[in-house]
Parts: sequence; structure tokens; C-alpha cells
Amino acid sequence: MSGYFDRNGMPKAHRDWPGKLIAAVLLIAITGASMLLFKRYSDVVFPAYRTFSKGFMRVLSAIFSVIPVAAWDFIEVGLIIGVITSFAVMIAKRDPFMEWFTSVLLMAAIITTEVVMGWMLNHYAPALSDEIGLEVRQYTKEELAEATEYYFDMAASYADQVERNASGSMVRQDFDELAEIAGAGYEPLADSYDIFDGGSTRPVKKLSLFGDLLLYSGITGEFMPVTGESTVPENENVVSMPFTMLHEAAHRLGIAAEEEANFSAFLSATASDDVRFRYSGYYMAFIYCYNKLAASDIDALRTLIKEKTAEDERYMLVIRDTDDTNEYYKKYESKLEDVATKTNDTYLKTFSEESGVKSYGEVVDELIAWQQSSQTQQ
Repeated sequence: MSGYFDRNGMPKAHRDWPGKLIAAVLLIAITGASMLLFKRYSDVVFPAYRTFSKGFMRVLSAIFSVIPVAAWDFIEVGLIIGVITSFAVMIAKRDPFMEWFTSVLLMAAIITTEVVMGWMLNHYAPALSDEIGLEVRQYTKEELAEATEYYFDMAASYADQVERNASGSMVRQDFDELAEIAGAGYEPLADSYDIFDGGSTRPVKKLSLFGDLLLYSGITGEFMPVTGESTVPENENVVSMPFTMLHEAAHRLGIAAEEEANFSAFLSATASDDVRFRYSGYYMAFIYCYNKLAASDIDALRTLIKEKTAEDERYMLVIRDTDDTNEYYKKYESKLEDVATKTNDTYLKTFSEESGVKSYGEVVDELIAWQQSSQTQQ
């Protein structure tokens, strides 16, 4: 019995928690210091860090590819159950609280360190536009209107090439087929832009446990740095699903900023050989410009839509998809969305995305620059 007690008669387990606490505090301190370092000296640590991060995510993605659906879904549930069960056991056996608490704290610190050091520091990377040689500036209302018309034209040119039912609505496609295409979706861009080279090409994964819950929270996809998995709910909206898959796959390549993941998804989608991806890319570009123009000059937007839809019925198919999308997401409206939005907003601002959740729509500047560059080259 003496082997289980110290010289003062106290259980030896009582002496374990200080070490765990020190280890957890050290990990948290190192993580915080790294964030400050990367924020201040991003030019020094990039692109080397992004290369490391892409490689690390590629390894994790390969390891967890043995599970066809999102592994983190199940790991997360297991961790929650483990914490609750261990707490109940601690109460039942009257074990020291600090032993339990520091064990949980250390586990959380290890996961946080792995996530931040392995991927989240990509939030401090130089602007994607600089890395691909795209000049972005502030644009006028007239230039926004021109870009909106351009992407409306491009979306309409593909609108009748995707599968539709008798009423004109898009038909849901096979998730696994789209996921495999999206997983390797950046390969065509890798020859032109180094930033898209060297990452995982594993298929995007299906969120099987929390997919609908994610949609109820107003989120349509999720990248999981713990496992290197790009994931999308199976019930994501039809027209935007290819784009959303590519958005999450862009995160896996170390592209952390939301607007840059959106622009990367646009580049990949419109470079695809698959018409479903091309249409999704141009449709989403139109939607982002549409929303921005609606906020700045609603009359110009109404005139554009009226003229275009009278000109060609394919434009009506695009508008039909916007109506279907709005109707589709109505069934996922809930109070959970407010909580999730606030949480996501706080996370993004913590990692220097000052606009928070609004950053998703800031891709318009890149889209206008791309539109102008493309038309100049024609």
C-alpha cells in the first residue's frame, strides 16, 4: 500500500496536477506568442510556414482518409462523452478535482496548439492577390455594376447546361462525385500559381453527424485543422455546393482568410472541365456582386435584371436559382444562427480578419479586379 502514498500519507495522484497545469500553461503561452510573432513578422515566416502547413494537412488528410465521412465529427463526440464521463467518475470516486481539471485543460491545450501551429497561423499570410499578381484597389459603383453584369452574363451562359427538372430547378447531384472533383480541384491552377501546389487532393468529406446542425447555424461548410478534413453537409444547397466544396478545399491549402477562400473557389470552379463547377463559380460570383450592388444602388440592379431577363431566358434560370436558394435556406432559419454567427465573428477577428463574418462578402474587390483583368486580356 505504501507505493500509492507519499511520506505524508497523501495519494501520489495529488502530485500529478501541478505538472499538467504547468504543461498546459506553457503550451498556451507558446501558442499566444506564435500568434503575436506571425502577426508582426509575417513577411519573414511566409511562404515557408504555408508550405509546412499544407504538408501537415496533407498528412492528416491521408491518415483520416480511411474514414469515408468526417472523422472529426466522431472524435468530437468521443471527446465530449469522455469529458462528461470522467467528470462523473471523478465525482463518484471522490477523486481530486484538480487532477480531472488539469487533465482536461492539458488535452484542450494540446489540441489548440496543434490547430493553431499547424494551420491557423495562415491567417497572417500575405494577401492572396499579391501572391497571384492580381492588382486590387477600391472600385466605383459603376465598376461594380459592370462586374455584376459580367458575372450575370457568364452564369447565364452555363445556366441551361446543368441538369434541371421540368419546373426549371436544378437537380441534386451525387455528393461523392462532386466531392472527388472538388478535392483535386486546384490541380489545374497549380501550374500557374505556386500557392495552389503541394496540397492534399483527397475528396471533400460529408458531415454525417452535424451536417444539418451546421446548416441551422447558418454555416454551409467547415474545415477541420485537427484532422485536415474539408467538409460540407450533404444537404447543402444544390447550386452552391460545388463552390462551397472548393472553398473548404482552399482552406486545406493554407488559404485561411474567408474572402480569399471564396476567390480561390471561384478560380478553381471556373477553371474546371465540369460545367456544374463552372456554373456554380460564376453563379456565386454574380451573387456576391449582386448583394453588394443591391446595398449601394438597388435601382441599377433592378434595371440590369429587368433588361437581361427580357433579353434571354437563360438569365431567368439564374434568377430561378436565386429564388430556389432563398426558399431552400428558409427551412434552416433558427436562433442557433445568431449564436454561431457571433462565435464565428469572434474567431475571425481574433485572427486579424477585422471584418469578421462580413469578410465572406469582401471577395467582390477580387472579383472586380479579375473581371477587369480578364476583359483586358480578351
